[in-house]
Amino acid sequence: MIGCLDSRSLCRGRILAAVFVIALVAATGDRIAPIAAQRPPQRIVSLVPSVTEMLFLIDAGARVVGVSSFDHFPADVDRLPRVGALMDPDIEKILSLRPDLVITYGSQQDLATRLAKASVPVFSYRHGSLGDITVTLRELGRRLGSTSQAENVAGRIERSLDDIRRRVSIEARPRVLLVIGREPRSLRAINVGGGYGFLHDLLEVAGGTNVFADVKRESLLVSTETILSRAPDVILELHYTDTPSPTFVERERATWSVLSAVPAVKHGRVELLFGEELVLPGPRVVVTAAAFARVLHPSLMGR
Repeated sequence: MIGCLDSRSLCRGRILAAVFVIALVAATGDRIAPIAAQRPPQRIVSLVPSVTEMLFLIDAGARVVGVSSFDHFPADVDRLPRVGALMDPDIEKILSLRPDLVITYGSQQDLATRLAKASVPVFSYRHGSLGDITVTLRELGRRLGSTSQAENVAGRIERSLDDIRRRVSIEARPRVLLVIGREPRSLRAINVGGGYGFLHDLLEVAGGTNVFADVKRESLLVSTETILSRAPDVILELHYTDTPSPTFVERERATWSVLSAVPAVKHGRVELLFGEELVLPGPRVVVTAAAFARVLHPSLMGR
């Protein structure tokens, strides 16, 4: 499933996609761990790329002393030490950076316990709905003593999403199959977005109707027979890499040709989107929502 078939960039994308799916299934727990620091933290380690982006946006980037293996944005993170990720956090390296706050996933209970024993405060993050992103931003702002900065960023995100929602509201909503993973060059192991989570919410913002909205899960594996029965008007497939060659795009789009009875295939509405930000429930959800809207409503949004 995580084959590195075409390039180093595509390899990293497959790994990132796998980590994303694991996080969808595994992430649980409260955002704020019981340990509270006495003053705003000054040495922050973040194991969550989307929260790392938030830190830099609310002017707390100078306080970040370590990031995860999957942090690539903003460019400032390239100079920072790497401390592992969801499945392989390096506790010794984390502690060596002398953090006074560590950002963890909600599913990293063992790590949180070990940090608690070392008297290191934790901010535990769990992504869910689209609204959780701005809630987290505001919570993070309060925790870091950056309330006004966080409020400004959260407000901009909410206004931008409302603007996209308003612009596409005048057209009919196409029925969309949101594909978040499958085996390259085949229609095996097709992982799609269900009717819960930030990707589902972004699809709604962008003026689409999720054909699996009735399945209240963030993701599910489906067969080609099930896709035929759901008859999507648009197939929107996400790839968490930089844009590859036109040959790659055409090859992967052509993979769907065997389902010629599906309206999306019949009418040439199989769309591939590329970018690492597509998988991250962070501040760049506005970019993702706009990309979805351009595909679903090109006459309104432009290409």
